Amino acid sequence: MDDEEEAKLSEMQKIEMAKWFLVNSPPGEIQYVAKDIRSVLMDERMYAKATLEAFPLHNKFHMISLEMPNRSGQVIVTEFSELDETHYLDPRTAQVATVNHVKQVCTEVRPAADVELASVYVEEFRNGCWRSVWKIDFKDDVQAVELNGKLGVVSHYFEEGNVQLDTCYECKESIAMQTPEECASSITSIIRHHESEYLASLEESYSKLSDTTFKVFQDLMELRRKLPVTRTLFPWNNTLQLSFTRDLTKELGLGK
Repeated sequence: MDDEEEAKLSEMQKIEMAKWFLVNSPPGEIQYVAKDIRSVLMDERMYAKATLEAFPLHNKFHMISLEMPNRSGQVIVTEFSELDETHYLDPRTAQVATVNHVKQVCTEVRPAADVELASVYVEEFRNGCWRSVWKIDFKDDVQAVELNGKLGVVSHYFEEGNVQLDTCYECKESIAMQTPEECASSITSIIRHHESEYLASLEESYSKLSDTTFKVFQDLMELRRKLPVTRTLFPWNNTLQLSFTRDLTKELGLGK
């Protein structure tokens, strides 16, 4: 492998690493990560390639919502509303929004064409917006409605440190075909039940972390304490309050 091939491989690796960090950025923080990536790469061409590939993946995964320029509402950027790489359908207002993924803004909006909208039959069953993903399959042959849910929680908490939560839960239900109104009521009840149960289970699990999971990790790995032995948080915003060298010098009697 000559020097040119080595340089190309190294460049590809840098771009893939940059993409990984961007795609895995916590919700609402990708712009900060991108700024740091830009400083590390110090190459606008590599930076542009990484962001153009990573931002759409990140935006769709986290289902970000963007204000439409005509102030008619917000469009949700998801794989389910995607018409192509930059155009997303808002079925509520029957509009198509043009999205700049890297800047995370909606630049234009236009009326949706008939072929881009759901059929009138399916539209009768539309039941509001949900952050979780529920796929509803109308099975006319057996007169049933099948629901497949995928619930996820992604959260980032600093607490003067860095803790990120990413969890997912999937479920499946089936109901008999009814009128649109009755289906809407049944579907709403099913979604409410599963999401309430899921969130309740999360709350119960996390309420026990300090005394169970974290305690085990602390015993095995000396994991970061909830608080230091002084029972106060470390002053990250003013580290000059503490000086290891000064205290050590004083303790050993080396200073004045």
